[in-house]
Amino acid sequence: MESTLGTALDVEGLTAFLEREFPQVNADGIAYTVTGAGPGYATMRLDPAEKHLRPGGTVSGPTLFALADIAAYVAILAQIGPVALAVTTNLNINFLRKPELGPVNATAKLLKLGKRLAVVDISLTSAGNDELVAHATATYSIPPRD
Repeated sequence: MESTLGTALDVEGLTAFLEREFPQVNADGIAYTVTGAGPGYATMRLDPAEKHLRPGGTVSGPTLFALADIAAYVAILAQIGPVALAVTTNLNINFLRKPELGPVNATAKLLKLGKRLAVVDISLTSAGNDELVAHATATYSIPPRD
């Protein structure tokens, strides 16, 4: 999949972009890490801290939602370059099973990348286990570029 808007970003570029434009994501310590990026995809890992857990010792739904959203954003930026104002217009998530306590991996794949909209499929799994803990689809609006 070719970049349609700008210069694609690699793992280092994506990490630097998130640190610069969205420092709040990892403000209390590194939790969300970009682990891979390439044509049409990106991967991330969440290393949950106490604040990411819910009673019963599992990763909370809002934390998994955030991981899916950030992974979708990163997959798009990996393709189109540093477009800070690309925004989520829709994200639907299905929680399928309780994640194991520990790292959670996200794989985000671009299903469609147009000039104004992108659609992304996101799979979340517990580290070391291929069974889905959640599945999401996201639509992003991409601002016009001059």
